[in-house]
Amino acid sequence: MSPGKQASESGAAPPMAAGVELEKMRRRVRLSRLALFTAIAAGPVALGVAVMSGPTTVAAAPSNKPTAVRTAAAADPAGYAQVFVDAWLRSSADDANSAQARLAQSLAPDVDLPDPVPSAQPKLGSVTAVRSTQRDAGKWAVTVAAQYADGPVRYFVVPVAADSSGSSFAVTGAPGVVAGPARATVAQSPYGVSVPSGGELGSAVGEFFGAYLTGAGEVDRYLAPGVKLAPVSPAPYTAVTVQEVWGAEEAAAAEQVPADGTKVRVRVQVEARDDAGRWPLAYDIDLKSRSGRWEISALQSGSVQDGGAR
Repeated sequence: MSPGKQASESGAAPPMAAGVELEKMRRRVRLSRLALFTAIAAGPVALGVAVMSGPTTVAAAPSNKPTAVRTAAAADPAGYAQVFVDAWLRSSADDANSAQARLAQSLAPDVDLPDPVPSAQPKLGSVTAVRSTQRDAGKWAVTVAAQYADGPVRYFVVPVAADSSGSSFAVTGAPGVVAGPARATVAQSPYGVSVPSGGELGSAVGEFFGAYLTGAGEVDRYLAPGVKLAPVSPAPYTAVTVQEVWGAEEAAAAEQVPADGTKVRVRVQVEARDDAGRWPLAYDIDLKSRSGRWEISALQSGSVQDGGAR
């Protein structure tokens, strides 16, 4: 065979091989289409088989959006410990079948009941959970305050265990008497400006609280536009007197009402009266000047809507 003929035959071989491979791919595609159309005609089951067994593989594109994972919040067993201490203090080992004793034992089966002397034991008034501390996963220490009718307060710490879901609790040991929580350091009050109770602002505040707490007049007439505030109903007091007013801004103490739109914050000390006695009350309120008068724009101790910040 001549070299030229050999060269021509060797040069033609690669196209022939490529053509064979291309023909194989086309044949597979035709067969896949035929199987798919046949499956569609045969029904949904066959269609599912054809799709799963087809030669084409489609991979889902990875999402860059992080997957949200919900974790159960640790449930606070304060109420559970409070119920236990209340029942435990009201029970007695001499009467283990009483309702309070049975309740205490159901909440803490391994805890012994107290054995008080009825004539020497002060009468229990109220029991309140005041602090909860999570010591470890599923382990809590709850501080409970017990106030007796004659005045003294005793604090008990109660160990409580919680399950992983936070839906079940158990008292794991007897209560322990502890010192009460320390008194926190209070930040300095922002209300440092003395406001005359008989001035423009003091008078407006006095009239407002007269309507708000005694029903003497309409509350709406003292409110800034857009502010809604319902009076206390039924009116709990027969008379209200402003004792002190302290402002956070110097404008609150101005003799004349400042320009429209001036805003001030004040703390008001009032004395409310009813048939049962006198009651000292305090409120933080915001006021805004408009048309030569002060109007209430927010009552921090009430339910203000549509314009009043709480």
